[in-house]
Amino acid sequence: MGGGPTISTGDRSAGDRRLTEQGRERKQQLVDAAMRLFAERGYAATRISDICAEAGVAKGLFYWYFPTKVDLFDELVRTMRQRLRRAQADAMAAQTSALDKIRVGTEASVVFIAEHAHYFALVEVERADPAVADTLRGTNRVYLDDVIGLIRTAQDDGEVADGDPRLLALGVLGAVSSFGSAFRNGQIGLDADELAAFVGRWVDGALRG
Repeated sequence: MGGGPTISTGDRSAGDRRLTEQGRERKQQLVDAAMRLFAERGYAATRISDICAEAGVAKGLFYWYFPTKVDLFDELVRTMRQRLRRAQADAMAAQTSALDKIRVGTEASVVFIAEHAHYFALVEVERADPAVADTLRGTNRVYLDDVIGLIRTAQDDGEVADGDPRLLALGVLGAVSSFGSAFRNGQIGLDADELAAFVGRWVDGALRG
């Protein structure tokens, strides 16, 4: 998703500016407030003034960090993507085979999605909004590329059946997304850890062919 947003009062980007600890906290306050309001009202219906009021900061401070509401949404998505990838990496760190990495990465993803249900429900709804669709597509490409790379390695190692790595990766992501959505909607009578283990086994079996 490129570099940081451009500050309207200067030629440096918000991503490049060194933030003090207080500055990082204020910026995160805005992101957290936006998350709550976007989940409650939707992206389009949430105004910048609403976000500032929810965060308890002056409107001018919003523009110091985010030139537009889209830039704030980009930051929200980037932050959540980093947290999810960190959870996946932590889960995969102890694994040696690519297929095991896919399995435990899948399990970590399911648990993360369950723990951040409001965010992923928001993403599901807002995909159709042209203002943020590119941001969400960019994030999907990152996840897809990660899984494709692991599947290719697993195929080279003889762990995964022959087939188009991209199609297989789409199947992995589709399983995580579908089961995550069903969990949010109360269609699954398992807790998050039980569901994660089930999806991990399901993906493992599907990839072995």
